Parts: sequence; C-alpha cells; structure tokens
Amino acid sequence: MIKFSTKRTLIGTVLLASALTLPAMAQQKTNMPNGMNGNNPSMMQSQPKQGIKPYSEVITAKAISDKGLFTVHKVDDRYFYEIPDSLMNRDLLLVTRTSKTANGLGYGGEQLDSKVLRFEKYEHKKVFLREISYDIVVDKNSEMYQSVQNSNVQPIIASFDIKSLGKDSTGVVVDVTDLFSRDNPAFTFPEDLRKKYRIAGADDSRSYISSVKSYPLNIEVKNVFTYRINGASPDASGSIATVEINNSMLLLPKEPMKPRYFDNRVGYFAQTQVDFSAEEQQAGKTTFIRRWRLEPKDLEAYNRGELVEPKKQIVYYIDPATPAKWRPYLIAGVNDWNKAFEQAGFKNAIICKEAPTAAEDPEFSTEDARYSVIRYFASEIPNAYGPHVADPRSGEIIESHIGWYHNVMKLVRNWFFIQTSAVNPDSRNLKFKDEVMGQLIRFVSSHEVGHTLGLRHNYGSSFAYPVDSLRSAAFTQKMGTAPSIMDYARFNYVAQPEDKGVNLYPAIGVYDKYAIDWGYRTLPDAKTPKEEELVLNKMIVKHSGDPLYFFGTETNPADPRSQNEDLGNDAVKASTYGIKNLKRELPNLNKWTYEEGKDYGVLKDMYSELTNQWNRYMGHVAKNIGGVYETPKSYDQQGDVYAPVSKEMQKKAVAFLNEQALATPTWLIDQSILRKFDQSNVVDRIRAFQTNILNSIFSVEKLSRLIEFETTNPTTSYSVSELFKDVRGGVWTELAMGKNIDTYRRNLQRAYVERLATLLTPPANQDNVPPSQRRPDQTQTDIRPLAKTELKVLQAQILAATPKYSGINRAHLEDLSQRIKDILNPKS
Repeated sequence: MIKFSTKRTLIGTVLLASALTLPAMAQQKTNMPNGMNGNNPSMMQSQPKQGIKPYSEVITAKAISDKGLFTVHKVDDRYFYEIPDSLMNRDLLLVTRTSKTANGLGYGGEQLDSKVLRFEKYEHKKVFLREISYDIVVDKNSEMYQSVQNSNVQPIIASFDIKSLGKDSTGVVVDVTDLFSRDNPAFTFPEDLRKKYRIAGADDSRSYISSVKSYPLNIEVKNVFTYRINGASPDASGSIATVEINNSMLLLPKEPMKPRYFDNRVGYFAQTQVDFSAEEQQAGKTTFIRRWRLEPKDLEAYNRGELVEPKKQIVYYIDPATPAKWRPYLIAGVNDWNKAFEQAGFKNAIICKEAPTAAEDPEFSTEDARYSVIRYFASEIPNAYGPHVADPRSGEIIESHIGWYHNVMKLVRNWFFIQTSAVNPDSRNLKFKDEVMGQLIRFVSSHEVGHTLGLRHNYGSSFAYPVDSLRSAAFTQKMGTAPSIMDYARFNYVAQPEDKGVNLYPAIGVYDKYAIDWGYRTLPDAKTPKEEELVLNKMIVKHSGDPLYFFGTETNPADPRSQNEDLGNDAVKASTYGIKNLKRELPNLNKWTYEEGKDYGVLKDMYSELTNQWNRYMGHVAKNIGGVYETPKSYDQQGDVYAPVSKEMQKKAVAFLNEQALATPTWLIDQSILRKFDQSNVVDRIRAFQTNILNSIFSVEKLSRLIEFETTNPTTSYSVSELFKDVRGGVWTELAMGKNIDTYRRNLQRAYVERLATLLTPPANQDNVPPSQRRPDQTQTDIRPLAKTELKVLQAQILAATPKYSGINRAHLEDLSQRIKDILNPKS
C-alpha cells in the first residue's frame, strides 16, 4: 500500500454492511428545514399499491428500454427493472463508488462500499432485496443446515410491489426509482464515511437519478445527491455538497470458483468463514486467499509444462484522465507481472490497455464493475493504493480500481532524492527527467498491481540479501534490491559512490514469482481445496530455510526482519552505509534544491525528509533489541518457529545507537541549512529524536521479552541489567571524567531518568482495551525492581560526580539527583 493508505480499500476487503432491517410499509417523506429529508432509511415504493397490472399499462409506449442483465425501462421519470425468474435468488455484487465528488468528500472514482445482494419473489406479490453475508456457511446436506439457517436470517433491505409480470410472463416488473433516488447508506455513503465527512442528509429536490444502463452481466446506476454537511449553517458557504455516485450491480458466477486455502507462510490477502459443516469437533474456520480466476485454455499443454494463455486475461485500463506521458510507465508496471505468471505456467496472463475513447466504445465506463482501472486522481495526497473486490463465497477477485493520486510523484521523488542522490546524479534536483520519474511510476504501479493480484506486503523480503551484495552491480542488476517488490524496500541507500553500475530500483523478484506460482498454479489432479493444500504445502517445504522465499508480515512488532523502508540482513551495517550517504547529501541540499526566485520551503521539506530517513535507520537497528525471529512452520519442517535475536546482535545494536543517536548527531545541526528556515527549534528537534529512540530501547514490550529470554535461556541471553548498563555507558559518559554536559546531553539525561520513572508506574487503565492489545503491567514484573536498581546506581554516580561541576552542569546534576530521590521515595 508505498505510503499507502490504511483505509478499507487499501486491501480491497469486501465489506458486508451491518444488517439493516427496514419496515415493510411505505413511508412518507419527513419535513426538514431547507428541503432536507435527512437519512431516510426507507427504500420502499412511495406509490400506493394498485395491484398487478397488464404489462402494457406499466411499460407503456413511452418507455425507453435498455436490454441487459435485467431489462431497464424508463417511463416518464420512473425506472423499472424487468427481472427474469432465472435471476431470482442469484447473488449480485454491488460496488458503490463516487463518480464525481465535492472538495473534502474524497475523490471521484473511490470505492465507498461493496456487498452481495439477492432478489427474491415473495408470494407472487412482492420482491424482496436481501443483503447476503457469507461469514457463516453450512453445507445444504449437513444436519446442521436448518439450525444455522434459523440463526442467520439474511436481512431484507428493500421491498417492491410487483407492478406487472414480465413481457413473456417469466419474470416480474418492479419500480426501483425510490431505491436509488433517495439517499440511503446501503447505496451511497456508508455510516462510517458519513461520520467522517459529517454528512447529515440529502435534499430530494436537488437529488436525482442521472442514468441507468444495463449490460449483459451488470447494471450501472448513476445518482446525483446534494448533501447537507453537519457543523455548518445551512446558509454558510461549503454547507452543501453535491456528488455523483455510481452503483454497479454485477452478476456473480453461478458456480463459485474453487477456493484455495490460506497459508500464513505465503503473503496473500484472505477471507474467513465459520463453517458449521466442517469435519471438526467444533465450528471450523475456513480461510481462503484472494485471487483471480485464471484457468489454462489448453489444459493438456499446460500439464505438459508448456506456457499457455488463460481462458480469460486479467485486464486493466488506464483512466483517460491520466497524463499521456505517464501512461506507458503505468502500463509497463502492470505488464511486468507476466514474468511472475510464467512461473505459474501462464503466458500473457495480464495486460494493461488505454481506455477506449467514446468513439471506439460509447458504452465503456471507468465506473463499470466489469472493468479494472488505474484511476488517476487530481489530488495533493502523496499516495497510491491497490484495492480489489472479491467474491465472498470463494475469494475470486472480480475487479480492481487502483487509486493513483497525482502527488505520489512528489512522494517518490523525495524518497529517490534522499536515498540515492549521494551516488546518483539523476536525483540531484527537484525536477527529474521524465525517464527517471517514469521508472519510479513503473515501480509504484507494479507494487500496487501486486496488491490487486492478492499479494500482501512482504516486509521480511529484503532481509534475504547480504548488505554488501547491495553494493555489487552484478548482484543487484540480476536480483534487484529485494526478492519482492511487495516489500517496502524502496531504493538502494546502501550503495556507495565508488560502487559503479549498481541497480537502485526494486523489481519483481524471486519471492513474487514463487508467490504467484503458489497462488495461481492450476492443480488439475487436486479435486478439492483440501487436496490442493497437500500439494501447496510441499511447494513451501521445498524452500524451507531459504530466505529468498520468506514472508514477513507488516504487523509483526518483534521480528527485526519484518520492517518497512529497510534493506539487507544487518540493520547496523546497512544503516551505517545509509548515514554515510546522508552525510554526503546534507552539505549539498542548498545546491540540489535551488530554485531561482523561490523561498526555502523545499529546502525545509528535504531536510525533514533527510532527518526522517536517519530516524528510520535508528528504528531499524532498535528493533533488534529484544527482537524475536518468527518463522511459521508446519510439522514437516525442522526447527523452531520462534528464536530470539542473538546477544551479539543486540549488543551491536546498542553500541550503534549509542554512537549514532545518543551521542549528539552534531552533523545534522548544519547551521548553513537550518538558519534558512528554522529560528529556534533545533534543540527541541534533537531532544525529540533522542527521546523517541530512548523510549523505544526501554519499551515495556522489549524489556518483557528480554526477561523471558533470560529466564528460559540464561547462559546466552542479553539481560535487562546488561541493557541498562550498556545504554547508561552511552548516555552518561561525561560523569567519570567531569566533562562538560551540553544542552543536548542534558536533555537526553533528563529523558533517561524520566523513562526509568515510567517503568515504575502501572499503565493507564486498560479495561476498554481488547486483551490482545493490552500492554504488560511492568509493575507486576521484574522490570520495576530492575529499573529501581538502575536509578540507584545512577544516583550514586551523579552524587559522586557533582562536586566536579559548577554552573548549569551542577544545577542539572543536583536537579536529577532530587528527581531520582522523589521517584524512589514518592510522597504519600
């Protein structure tokens, strides 16, 4: 998700809205000021019941009809669906997006929601529309079937009187005008987004259906709604927002795709069902991955090991709003995945095209759920995201709309500038050549497409490469900067100026090809997902212990292999190289950001980017302290799942942080740079950096793990006492020799004492925090006495050193001595 958004569409999860059961009778509009009717939940027909009429009296000669999934009729200002009996009780995927929107209400083309719907006929008088959930399933032949059905009634979200029978009497005609013309969270902004955007309700007098089009597999409805925004007076500018919303109702396959079971050793998005017919002595949970339905055209040739084309390609279209010069790079980023699909036995599996013009295909629409599109948003947000919408019955990916914000170019420019300009002349300015920016766009495109193919971030991938290999032209040209483009490995900050010809860009790598092979390979001899599972497990076990095939999640707080923005298998060595490059770049920032007639705003931004990069390096190293390697395994794989980071590596990490972070990084305090934009924040900036690093080193979670390791393996573990001693040696170096303690060091030493003080106090009330997210209570562990002992040792050293000092240094030490006394002996 790049600096990718955490919103629901980031991972393309099919969200099933909470059940909304609506009254069966029609409701009249309520009167509200300024014509606003609020969030009227009724989707019922407001027309009085008049019984079933002859077809010609409902669909009159004035009707404008459009044949497709359902035949859609427009008669005057009313819209009718003619639903054939064959499509009753069929699953329909509803995808709701904005087509056009107002400032502050997202961006045109963004997905708002998706859900499964089903029309069903009731007593030949009505048609109900139900929202269908597949969170709980049971086989129809199971003895549990009726019990599960009784406990999981699917909610009716709309009711329609049957106006007429279909023209050939095999279907029914219903009036759907009010379903779409009236504001309702089920078909517009869902409740969570209404709260986010402060949407109060729609004005019916300024809301209408703009078009309804029927296609062979889907129906597209566009509505215009004018909303009142809460928090603004009705007459104030900005209190009203008009948006256009597109609802795609797409027929799902009658037979769901055969699902493929999820395995946490390979990084796929997944969905889980509770299966009451599973052969377990409990309600079983079935989890399967998200993937496209890719089937070989020629199965016999496929089984012979030949590359074959799929029956149906994965096709993406470029939004016509995309600037023409960037389109070839976006297209290349999609097509690059063909090399991965070739490992799974497919050729030409995926393709990207420019969207057809209106002249070429007047029916084409980027909102149409049949098409996957790379949408280009005119936005200052520096981001991109790769969602997908999947069939909740099987995990089959139905479509994807990749979000590409215009300002993502600023984001990648800044990364590339800071991470490579020490070795790369092409990144030593603010406006890159089109070819350079194009390659950056191609990288982002490939990464986002990977998400739409079902792949998650693999934060553990980059750990596979020895750090010094990243300085080798031969190695990096062949292997890239990490085995997976789904890592957040970014660009090669390890390479040094003397390393000629080194590749600086990530690319689709060994892990990506393996993951696509694992998720998409056709296994004709395996008739069921359970049989497939055995074959797929062998594929994983075959590469057991090979770091090129390791998957590290984006959510592991303890494993130092699984980090974003990092490179190589040794954070200390990689960060040392990275800092060398930052030290080369800082003196050149003025020159490389120069713009005639401009102020120093960009210089300030790039200095911030540089210090953030330095801070990332500190975080990469700090995660090794109290770190735990987690390598998921099955019974048929050797070795433990969990292993602590070695004592040697942890001490190495502390030594690095003492040298690079806790010893004042004076090189960052470049007055020729700072005085261009910073009047008085230098001291506080350094204090904040160092305090955050110190708090990370002494986090309760890290200290708790160190106690665990020492308890279970005392001879080889790094203890909390050793950690305190080693960090103390870096923070308090002046005391033994009576050296001057400058402002930066005084701030750091105060932060040290304050951090130890927090280790003596229990965490804030956690009654409302889920058990899995609660922090350990350090006061109930050995952390408290160990922190007390450290404070006593430190107090003794301060008291012994104080007579050597005068002025502010003496005052500082006397103050700290009193603070420690108060911490150890708090007043009642």
